[in-house]
Amino acid sequence: MNRPALNSDALPGVRPRLDRLFRPSSIAVVGASESPGKLGAVMLQAVRRGAAHAVYGINPKAGGDGFLPTLRAATDAHGDAIDLAVLCVPAATTPDALSEAAEYGVGAAVICSGGFAEIGGDGLGLQEQVAKIVATAGIRVLGPNTSGFFRPGVTTVSFVPTVTELRRGSVAVVAASGGMNHALSFLLSERGVGVGFGVGLGNCVDVSTIDVLTYLSGDPGISAIALHIESVDEGEALLSAVRTVSATKPIVAIVVGRSDVSAFAASHTGALATSWRTTRALLAQAGAVVVESETELVDALAALSRTRLPARANPGIGVVTAQAGPGLMLLDHLLAHGLQVPALTSGTQDRLGELLPPMTFQANPVDTGRPGPGFAEVLAATAADPGIDALAVYALAEPDAVDLADAVHRSGVSGKLPVLLGISGPAAAVGETYTTADELGIPVLPGPSAVGTAIRALVLDAKSRYLNIGDGDWDPVEASSIALPADEAAAKDLLDLLGIATPPRRACADRAAAHQALAELPTPVAVKILDPAVLHKTEIGGVHLNVRTAEELDHALHALDAIGAPAYLVESMATAGVDLFLGVRRDPVFGPIVVAGLGGTAAEAIGDVAIRGHHLTPAGAAAMLDDLQCAPLLDGWRGGPVLDRTEFARIALALTAYLTDHPEIGDLEINPLRLTATGLIALDAVIVAQPAPLALEGEPQ
Repeated sequence: MNRPALNSDALPGVRPRLDRLFRPSSIAVVGASESPGKLGAVMLQAVRRGAAHAVYGINPKAGGDGFLPTLRAATDAHGDAIDLAVLCVPAATTPDALSEAAEYGVGAAVICSGGFAEIGGDGLGLQEQVAKIVATAGIRVLGPNTSGFFRPGVTTVSFVPTVTELRRGSVAVVAASGGMNHALSFLLSERGVGVGFGVGLGNCVDVSTIDVLTYLSGDPGISAIALHIESVDEGEALLSAVRTVSATKPIVAIVVGRSDVSAFAASHTGALATSWRTTRALLAQAGAVVVESETELVDALAALSRTRLPARANPGIGVVTAQAGPGLMLLDHLLAHGLQVPALTSGTQDRLGELLPPMTFQANPVDTGRPGPGFAEVLAATAADPGIDALAVYALAEPDAVDLADAVHRSGVSGKLPVLLGISGPAAAVGETYTTADELGIPVLPGPSAVGTAIRALVLDAKSRYLNIGDGDWDPVEASSIALPADEAAAKDLLDLLGIATPPRRACADRAAAHQALAELPTPVAVKILDPAVLHKTEIGGVHLNVRTAEELDHALHALDAIGAPAYLVESMATAGVDLFLGVRRDPVFGPIVVAGLGGTAAEAIGDVAIRGHHLTPAGAAAMLDDLQCAPLLDGWRGGPVLDRTEFARIALALTAYLTDHPEIGDLEINPLRLTATGLIALDAVIVAQPAPLALEGEPQ
């Protein structure tokens, strides 16, 4: 089912209906059982542990206390419609059970059983029946193929009984998989990060990630969200939800599918933008902190569930460590991920010099040596430096030396900027510090790398919000539609209209025109096959460089004739520089996307790419190349040219706007886009038409 992009007006209509699912006052377990070990028995026991609702077991064959034969009997006994029906029945009987629930006014249902779309065949038909009931009856459905949801201490609709032991807190877990919902919730709880809500979405016949994110955005008990994604169907709506929710509540996302590399598309851009890369990049652009592993997710949420940086372009991190070795590891982690660890001002260093022994390093990181009574003053002095936006503190547990959490509290800095405390030691030694820190709301991490991961999450969260602020100072250039199919000459004519520099050139229908072009253009020239059907000219010998003389031109034209060139492009060559590629394409899930990276024929082999969606601000476009490993090449590497990122942003936004406004185009790519001493110039351009949608069965072709 297609849903519109999220908007604030949708929220009031969403919450009351999902409240009957996620905050029910009455629950009926359909298919409840008296036989221990059966799904219906386990689920009924779990649901009964919640004290905030009336619970009815539905089974026509059961005769024990708390069992009723039908939903109608449960409705009569309750005196009102049941809020939630938990369906623990086989897939084949689920549509009938759901229809009955809707008939008696049940507000929502959880379908636990598998055997639907995930198995194909008859399962697809069963899921379609469920979808029709949802569409006609208005009942909300979680699943099928879900292990349910839970609100620790309030409601348990899960057949994993140990969820009752979860630490209660303010993090919500929204997972595609019921197993990952539980796994992430248990990991968070083990690390002292409390869980306030967890859901496994299953097949999403109705309630989706988008619905749950929207619902949680208005839940005052939730401070941060863990998001687990396996696949995306409604890409633009998902990104809209993430943008809206992450503006007020941090989202930490983990995406499955690193090994799912898409088949090569017609252009380089399509080849590089795999589904995993695209999903991760666009979630990050929308405002989520995207992590590599469940451990990183826990570290990130340990911080973001308790504190958050204001929107900043490059927050400065102060590091205070009581041990040099772990401090170096923490510093290395921060710098390796591009975080700013600025030198402290001379005034700050003078103050630290009054507090610390002379042999300690005091410029940032601040190495205190074994912490003593003045540790709180060191923290206060470091945090007061104008270049510091957040503080990372690390020490081994030495309770006889200082209570680290209390020192952070006495410093007064935790109310002024984010402070993350890292501490290592035996459980007995660190337990009191963890307890004190928890009471004070100070995030605690177990080691230097964990502190680094958490600090990086704070920074990524702050930077994404900064880059999503406003539209900036940019006026799009309008250009008319281009005739398709388009060859390189026509593509470059379009770039000229968009204000993107291209070399002087001539499109030549015959050899005479090519020789005239050689005489008129600055040399040397490149001589290329001009054919809209040929996208990768170099691979078939369709490009000849450094042509200066008529004899060299004849040699190039002869070679192009041998591969069937219908026409030629003669073009002045650009000066040397750094080759990039920049492309926009119409992703089938996310809509228009922008892809940039190292250019030339090495683009696919290296795969060093940055990907963004069409909701791109000028600041976001200017910063996107910072993602690249080759980014130092763009900043004057060994005397080379320096990229004007504002100009790059203008080009990226112009291409994005054109693709967005012209649905007939599927891909528009510049490769290479050369960075020279005089700026950026497009040396090759490809335009690919958007394929016509496939006709559905029974529709005219």
